[in-house]
Amino acid sequence: MTGRPAPSLLPPSLRPPLALIAVLAALVVVALGVLYSGHSEPGAVDRWIVPPTADSVRPPWRQLALALDFLGEPAGSATVIVAGVVGCLLMRRPRAAVLVAVGAGTTVGTTTLLKHLVGRTIHGPGNLSYPSGHTAFATALALMAALFATDRLGLGRTAGTSLVLAAGLVAGVIMGWAEVGLGAHYPTDALGGWCTALAVIPATAWLVDRTADRLGDRTDGRTADVGRPGHR
Repeated sequence: MTGRPAPSLLPPSLRPPLALIAVLAALVVVALGVLYSGHSEPGAVDRWIVPPTADSVRPPWRQLALALDFLGEPAGSATVIVAGVVGCLLMRRPRAAVLVAVGAGTTVGTTTLLKHLVGRTIHGPGNLSYPSGHTAFATALALMAALFATDRLGLGRTAGTSLVLAAGLVAGVIMGWAEVGLGAHYPTDALGGWCTALAVIPATAWLVDRTADRLGDRTDGRTADVGRPGHR
């Protein structure tokens, strides 16, 4: 007798639109990376959005920006990830717990790798800036939470895709504002971080689903064999 299959992290109805979005986001990440490879100055778009490397956030908004920035630092991000994993386990959603841990780690790892490959800097040599890891991390958390909510609410393709994109956009804009306002990143760094999460999280969710389904099939197969007459 087999148990009830665990719900997918990436519902079948959302796979086509999110796959397309992930591909487009990856192309943007690559294009911006090539465009700003080795640069140490803001581009034309960056100058148009905000004065270059300006610490433009003033109290009381500065305190909010600093609090948001802390969430992307090692101590803050670790706390958020642990809380997310524990919350998913308490709600008996082990796949979601795995996604939180693996998705966040993959997103941060991808941005770190891209920073070294692109080599764009801000405030002098050694301060790699593209893409923004803080923006990618915040966006990734929002995307994972939205995928979980889509399943819980039973949303269809249009509503589910809209929720995922809206959550990712809001989180990306808020964290991007904090990072750019504090002078830690150029606006295009924030855009690159946002697109990195859009590319990584759907792919990671699909891989977690595939792995969990395969492990479940093997377990069900062994259970069926044990239940057969004459099995030893």
